[in-house]
Amino acid sequence: MKNSLKITAIVLGLAGFTLGAKAQTNPSAKTTTSGIRYSIGVDAGIPTGKLSDSYNWNLGGSLQVDIPVASQLFVTVNAGYNNFFGKDLTVAGVTVKQPNIQLLPAKAGLKFFPVNNFYVQGEAGAAFVLNKKDFGADKSAAFIYAPQIGYQFPLSGGSYLDAGVRYEASTKLNSAIDDSKVNFVGLRLAYGF
Repeated sequence: MKNSLKITAIVLGLAGFTLGAKAQTNPSAKTTTSGIRYSIGVDAGIPTGKLSDSYNWNLGGSLQVDIPVASQLFVTVNAGYNNFFGKDLTVAGVTVKQPNIQLLPAKAGLKFFPVNNFYVQGEAGAAFVLNKKDFGADKSAAFIYAPQIGYQFPLSGGSYLDAGVRYEASTKLNSAIDDSKVNFVGLRLAYGF
């Protein structure tokens, strides 16, 4: 919980800093007036907290739609897949492979461009557990939230490369175990059009 508060404070601080710098941007270089945008990306991350004791990293993919609602503001809808790779754990002299966690996250949120091509994004939704019996989860889904910052690198023909860093956290996957939350720092690298 303390880590998520720190990360949220950092994201809010960066947002405040970039909003202060907005007056110095070039108003003719708006990136948010072209309509609905689609992107497909690769997601990777490193687990944080107690999850890092049993899992090395995660890898997945996602599809995202950005719908313009105002100048420099989009509503986002994101769905994907995430696989958390288990570590080999030694318990009482016996090595056991921790089973992977397979999640299907579905989120919605807002993306704001305070400065040309730089954005601040916040999303919330649900992560559906695809293999809950493998690792002892008693819930089929968990609430997730994900603050993110990123940059869109323009390419030819109106397409772009979207690079974003986020912290994603969930509620417990097992109601009896406090350490059954899936929290990670992740990177999304996507092609947008």
